[in-house]
Amino acid sequence: MISTLRNAWRIPELRKKMIFTLLMLFVFRIGSAIPVPYMNKDIIRSIFESNQGGLLQFMDLMAGGTFSNFSIFATNIYPYITGSIVIQLLTIAIPKLEELAKQGEEGKKKIALYTRITAVALATIQASGYTFGLFKQALETSNNIQPIIVILSMVAGTSFLIWLGDLITENGIGNGTSLIIFIGIISALPSNIINAFRLMAFDSTYIVKFGLFLIVALFIIAAVIRITEGERRITVQYAKRVVGRKMYGGQSTHIPIKVLMTGVMPVIFASSLLAVPQTIAMFNDGGVSEWIVKYLTPQGSVGVWVYSIFNILLIIFFTYFYTAIQFNTVEYAKNLQQNGGFIPGIRPGRPTSDYLGKVVNRIVIVGGLALSVLSILPIILSKIFGMNINFGGTAIIIVVGVVLETVKQLEAQLMMRHYKGFLK
Repeated sequence: MISTLRNAWRIPELRKKMIFTLLMLFVFRIGSAIPVPYMNKDIIRSIFESNQGGLLQFMDLMAGGTFSNFSIFATNIYPYITGSIVIQLLTIAIPKLEELAKQGEEGKKKIALYTRITAVALATIQASGYTFGLFKQALETSNNIQPIIVILSMVAGTSFLIWLGDLITENGIGNGTSLIIFIGIISALPSNIINAFRLMAFDSTYIVKFGLFLIVALFIIAAVIRITEGERRITVQYAKRVVGRKMYGGQSTHIPIKVLMTGVMPVIFASSLLAVPQTIAMFNDGGVSEWIVKYLTPQGSVGVWVYSIFNILLIIFFTYFYTAIQFNTVEYAKNLQQNGGFIPGIRPGRPTSDYLGKVVNRIVIVGGLALSVLSILPIILSKIFGMNINFGGTAIIIVVGVVLETVKQLEAQLMMRHYKGFLK
């Protein structure tokens, strides 16, 4: 990874992209410190202090500290992620959206527009909930216009982050949305480490708990790298053919099918959807809120198991869903047949498509299960051993996955420029 970054930095064009990406992420961190007007920060701080190790702390970790600061990026970029889930699911259900998805770049632009509109609508709902629900005690306004300004500030912040992510994707090194989430998570890492050392000074048993968490974290990092890099290679043979006086084909190659084609997106999407009932719980007082916390959130004695089961199911579902989008076995089999390629022992056409589908399904279930188990492992261990550690499996998987995807992006761009020496 270090070698790839060093070699990419030596190429002027890639260096400009890397500098541009760093500057855009720096803009994101500056914006995270700009407060929303008409909100009492002392009251917000007291609300977070009363929820130590709870749901608010986890949401603040995923938001990169923008939630506890109640900055203009308080709603973060997650409404855009949820919006993209909604639109992509509707693409399957609504024929017109499905037709748009098949219309090339123009269709993709329209779908991207619908995704942004959905994201703004979701951000408006979320910002309204924060203003008039969770943090209504902190709202200090004297007229009806000022609450609207509070909501618009957060919606504008989310819109700006969507635009920033697109800029990084187009003009930077890519993965703009993922990098924003990544920077947000790791920005909270230093404060979490400091708090851990403070707890060790007051509680000697916490040293053992923290050591256990480090071992689990290292295991998750190693497992994510292993799963992400793992692949099944299917041998492909190309038939010999004569064109004029030259002979083409006859060589043998392979189809590399990744165990985890989708990267960390299933984890991000699953955590976004699972945050919905948790967010609703914070906007309501009384029986409904208590029921949601007890049965649908990791903070509840029953909820931790319900949350874990839904987390597993959602991660596996999104792994299957995005693999089906990225790897169309029918189109792949058709392209192989048109180019004179075949899998030894498998007939071209539909038998090849069925065989590829069977192999992909077996690999996907392994990748999805592994990813989901790694995601819930720290949650269950924290519940069993009573550890209040917010930097859980989901955050670790996202951080490691984004780093791997970013390095692969740089390697691909290096390869496109015929740069030699970045691979050993």
